[in-house]
Amino acid sequence: MPLLDGTFGIGDLARLTGVPVRTIRFYCDEGLIDSVRSTGGHRRFDHAAVEQLGLVRRLRAFGLGLPSIRHVLVGERSVAEVVAAERAALDVRLADLAWRRASLRAVEEAGPADRAARLELLAAVENGGAARDVLIGFWRRTMVAPVTEAMLSAFVTMAVPEPPVDPTPPQVVAFAELFALAGDRTLTRGLLAMARANAELVADEDELMTGISQACALAEPVVRAGAPPRAGPELDRFVAVHASLRGDSDTPRFRSRLLAHVAADRVPGMRRYWRLVAEAGGDPVSVGVSHLWLTDSLERSVTQPGGPG
Repeated sequence: MPLLDGTFGIGDLARLTGVPVRTIRFYCDEGLIDSVRSTGGHRRFDHAAVEQLGLVRRLRAFGLGLPSIRHVLVGERSVAEVVAAERAALDVRLADLAWRRASLRAVEEAGPADRAARLELLAAVENGGAARDVLIGFWRRTMVAPVTEAMLSAFVTMAVPEPPVDPTPPQVVAFAELFALAGDRTLTRGLLAMARANAELVADEDELMTGISQACALAEPVVRAGAPPRAGPELDRFVAVHASLRGDSDTPRFRSRLLAHVAADRVPGMRRYWRLVAEAGGDPVSVGVSHLWLTDSLERSVTQPGGPG
């Protein structure tokens, strides 16, 4: 029962709030609940402690840690702020769990002959976010010519898929294979050589990337419709961009030189990269796939100049 001064003993506070005495003692020792000592040395609590204890109990029910609750009680952060932070941390944990579940299923579903290799492949990747960071680093290393941060961000958005919140086993396998490709030194050397040649021949890398993106956008519906590589306005736009920025014009000779220049984009490793991007991102026609279609169309125009289309 409260004394005349309006304070409560710890047993009274426990009965009022439903919180065990030992838990109240723990919260007091952690500095979450204010108390005073009676002349006999016993803890006494006022009505504010009832409110404090109720808030602590509710926040603990949501899994919030004591440091976050302490920030609320001393006024350093609002309830909305600590709840939002806890929700964000929970999102990360759930994404990690979803990745692990899909990875386990991918190993489980692999055939006996492939299971050991699948296990090794997936064990190298911590989660989708870690794989994405490695892929971003891969593209940053292969960009020799200076580009604006906005252009680099746009390219990364196109070239590096976002890990799904709830990935499927094939998606985690695709991300793991992309992760492995990012460590392929032969692939990296080829892309670097092409990038260095661009840096010497092209004055404005941003403009080149913008023009290539526009050509890929023109090609995208054609590729999505299943059309084979062919001559047409999509290829003409692609070649025109390269020719203009190299101070040249679209001629058969220029197309032959351009085909040799983009050879690094057409090696099996890059074909596999863009196929994996499509699998990981869930869209069968990524910008990279459209770019491959354009370079294949370029090859057709060079090797079969009198062909149909």
